[in-house]
Amino acid sequence: MPLSTSRRLVLLTSASLALLAGCGSSSDSADAKSTSAEVPVVASTNVYGDIVRSIGADKVDVTSVISDPDQDPHSYEASTQNQLALSKAKVVVENGGGYDDFVDRMLKSGHNDSAQVINAVRVSGKTAPKGGELNEHVWYDFPTVARVADRISAALAKADPADAAAFEKNATAFKARLAPLEAREAQIKKEHGGEGVAITEPVPLYMTEASGLVDKTPAAFSEAIEEGDDVSPRVLQESLALFSGRKVEALVYNEQTSGPQTEKSEAAAKASGIPVVPVTETLPKGKDYLGWMTGNVDALASALAK
Repeated sequence: MPLSTSRRLVLLTSASLALLAGCGSSSDSADAKSTSAEVPVVASTNVYGDIVRSIGADKVDVTSVISDPDQDPHSYEASTQNQLALSKAKVVVENGGGYDDFVDRMLKSGHNDSAQVINAVRVSGKTAPKGGELNEHVWYDFPTVARVADRISAALAKADPADAAAFEKNATAFKARLAPLEAREAQIKKEHGGEGVAITEPVPLYMTEASGLVDKTPAAFSEAIEEGDDVSPRVLQESLALFSGRKVEALVYNEQTSGPQTEKSEAAAKASGIPVVPVTETLPKGKDYLGWMTGNVDALASALAK
């Protein structure tokens, strides 16, 4: 049945209004999406990735390049997926100090010159001792982590000014939870300062030093283990003698890089009744940074109390 002129006008008007309304809804959605967009962040390891999430919360989209304990940052080769993430990142958090040089290589090849890059070693201000090597494992140094948290907050605020107050608030809360860890180290130092410990490699040294403990391990042993080299028989015997001679109160053991020589150290410590404190370089599954470090410091205190 043919439509009347008036009927056609009503339908056209309704369709036009619907079209306009649809256009308005689409625009509103786009605006809402753009204002709530997450800041793309790439962290070299899940340690820094977790710290970024603590500060950025739901305002960040974090890619942690290394999250598998079996991956070695020193020899990591970039994947296509991580290379793409780095090319789009607005904020990048790396450890530095030669630990994760792949980040700088990937940034260069991805032509991302605009990303804000936070280098934790540079933030720490730490340098190699005269005649020695820098201990690059600065995420075990809580004052450094506090400064890194501030830098992350500032970088996120620059990338997303609308949420700057939230980032600052979260960084403040994060640092407040770091304070008890430093207090716990100070308590260990008060009770056990000057006591000797052994390590398998330098990963936990900032924690043990802050706790007033003295590393008795032959430098050639821990350096060889860190570099993946063999330990000479003489150096291995010197290390094992620390346990048989009860010259140390604990062995702090990086369980991510165990091998025949470190396993001999662990066995010797246990045979002599010396507690073993396992540590890792990356976050264990199901842990966040603060919970992980709380467990490490508590385990060290418990071992020394035995």
